[in-house]
Amino acid sequence: MPKSTANSGGVTAAVHMSTPSTAPGARGWRDYALLLALACCWSSTYPLTKIGLGSIPPITFISARSLVAAAFLLIVLRIRGLRIPTDLKAWKLFAVQQTINSTIPFLVITWAQLYVPASNTVVLASTTPIFAFLITWTITRHEPASLLKLAGAILGLAGTVAIIGLDALGGFGKEIFAEIAILLATISFACATIFGLRLSDYDPMVVAAGSLLFGGTVLLPFALIIDQPWTLHPTPQALAATVIMGIFSSALGLMLFYMCLTRLGTLTTNAQGYLRIPIGVALSVLLLGESVPSNLALGLLLVMAGVAAMTVPGETFKRVLSRLRKR
Repeated sequence: MPKSTANSGGVTAAVHMSTPSTAPGARGWRDYALLLALACCWSSTYPLTKIGLGSIPPITFISARSLVAAAFLLIVLRIRGLRIPTDLKAWKLFAVQQTINSTIPFLVITWAQLYVPASNTVVLASTTPIFAFLITWTITRHEPASLLKLAGAILGLAGTVAIIGLDALGGFGKEIFAEIAILLATISFACATIFGLRLSDYDPMVVAAGSLLFGGTVLLPFALIIDQPWTLHPTPQALAATVIMGIFSSALGLMLFYMCLTRLGTLTTNAQGYLRIPIGVALSVLLLGESVPSNLALGLLLVMAGVAAMTVPGETFKRVLSRLRKR
């Protein structure tokens, strides 16, 4: 993937991500192992959050996770010889991106996980591409919206209705409102993916480090005042979950994301959006002993089908249909 770098405050020329550096035929198992590793990194977020919340309050947990990830990325940037810009314009962009992509949605989801199983959270939070499509189709129109993507959006929304709607038959309560809160946070994620286009002039690691540093620092005073961390008694498991999430889920996950973009291209990399759903549910079952109710299984299938329809190229579907007709 061609990439010209102007190492001035971590600013780079616009990166053309759409063309992978290796031809499709040259892809090997290592490339797809990277994609699987990326899906595992981001799938682990919700089970680890469930573990951390056992003895660490949400604000302290998110602030600590962000600062751990920022520290890790700052070390990586130091090794790479890059530095974070100091101009006000850059930090305004970092602040907005962090607020809508991490601070607000993470606070909402972390609170919601006090009531919602991690497996349900994985499915609900994986609907970001669906809401991104709906926002693009109805408001921004910054890229074409095909009928195939529309079908995917409908399938995905049907999956979320299956998860929330069937649970609601048992009566409204904290769990239903928490699930709706997760969906609202997911809409915030979708808005962040669109706003993030304004940050294409900066190196991705610079954006990640600056944003995480801003988010963790902003939340730190609230954590000190509200949670008073020095009075807490976090378990070793909760501390380990915080560090693992910071390095593995946030910092390493973002690094793997851009490695996959370089080697596989954007369309294949987007496959992690539906790869992480079954992985996340499996991790929730293995790490937390959660069960998978029938309504979750139904929603899982619909959401996976919807996100797949939105990310797999239309030409691929045409080739598959053509082969089926020949048979």
